[in-house]
Amino acid sequence: MWSHTMTVQDYQDLIDRGWRRSGKYVYKPIMNKTCCPQYTIRCHALKFQPSKSHKKILKKMNKFISKGELPKGQGDGEPMDSVCEEAGPREPSKMCQSEVKCAASIDIQKEVATCPAITEVQTEVVDVTPPISEASGKDLVSVIHGRTTATAPKPGVGADSSRPPCRKAKELRKERRLQKEQMRHDADGVSSIVSPTPLTSTQTDQPKLLEDFISESLPDSSRCLEFRRFLCDSPLEAEYSPDGPEMGYGSFHQQYWLDGRIVAVGVIDILPTCVSSVYLYYHPDFASLSLGSYSALREIAFTRQLQKQSPKLSYYYLGFYIHSCPKMRYKGQYRPSDLLCPETFVWVPIERCVPHLENSRYARFNQEPGAGDVRMLKDVGRALVLYRRTVMPYAAYSRKRKGSSDETEVRQYASLVGQDCAERILLYRS
Repeated sequence: MWSHTMTVQDYQDLIDRGWRRSGKYVYKPIMNKTCCPQYTIRCHALKFQPSKSHKKILKKMNKFISKGELPKGQGDGEPMDSVCEEAGPREPSKMCQSEVKCAASIDIQKEVATCPAITEVQTEVVDVTPPISEASGKDLVSVIHGRTTATAPKPGVGADSSRPPCRKAKELRKERRLQKEQMRHDADGVSSIVSPTPLTSTQTDQPKLLEDFISESLPDSSRCLEFRRFLCDSPLEAEYSPDGPEMGYGSFHQQYWLDGRIVAVGVIDILPTCVSSVYLYYHPDFASLSLGSYSALREIAFTRQLQKQSPKLSYYYLGFYIHSCPKMRYKGQYRPSDLLCPETFVWVPIERCVPHLENSRYARFNQEPGAGDVRMLKDVGRALVLYRRTVMPYAAYSRKRKGSSDETEVRQYASLVGQDCAERILLYRS
């Protein structure tokens, strides 16, 4: 469903029923039908103890901060939808207020003793593209020293003249995109205003022109639009409470700086009982620092810091745990943690869930007799709808719209969000 605006309590209740947001798009996997069931996972931040591998990551970052040497090889291989990486000079955390959604500075020295202090700065959500600059001399030297020397290639017979010349994947993607746009415009009866793709050196056997380099460096407008919808737009309304976090509740961006340049940005939601990790993107030069795992440790410490201000805020949500996908199992290493039962929506320790998932991709974790969904739909007529700028129960809407054929759709929506949310959230009806 598309959420135009939403309170943080509504979203808290939704993610506790297996929902998740991507920008303003809020979705819930059909667990017993999808090929890879996605179980909501949360970590008990206050009880978390770093494992040996976590301590190794923290020490690796400390060594980088103190000596400026990037470790050889790749990181621990976790996907980029985890959290974020930070590194920076040892100076007090700084913070600048933005309009609705921004990041929070934290004093994590008391929480993770081996974690170095860095500078974290709040920013407006609409400005999240990191101005990545060239590597500093110190970092550049360490990168060069980390490279291996390539051996001379063996002599060969050259390119196969019977095959077409190779083309860059970027050129092929751009050409396919332009062809699709042309076809779409033609189908709509609209003349295309897209400039033709410039001929490249592989097509003309001529040196690449200045215009070719410039056109390649221009941003892809469709990607920029997708990036903004995914990471910048949020339906969550900013809220403040006397017993809540100092920066309030809502969607935030955390910037991480190193030697005066931004190296990573983490997107998080601060909700009534948790910090929910949304996404991370970072400079690829620092991938060997295990950025996702390192930033997860930082955000767990951040959750513990917020809990001192807001006692109810004690959980760290890592998104979805997918046991059938080995690359996504790393989220289960942040313990103690729970998985959400897909049928009763009760939290169950992950140690009790894994044996079920070893036998079947889809499993009901809560095996207590008679257990059920305490917030299951009881009366669809009480679900609130917004019709012609008027808020009314669905029962009243049905009487106004005699012969309405959307009851099946509304009933499905209300059963997925639960009775409580159905009576608070306004479902738009045209």
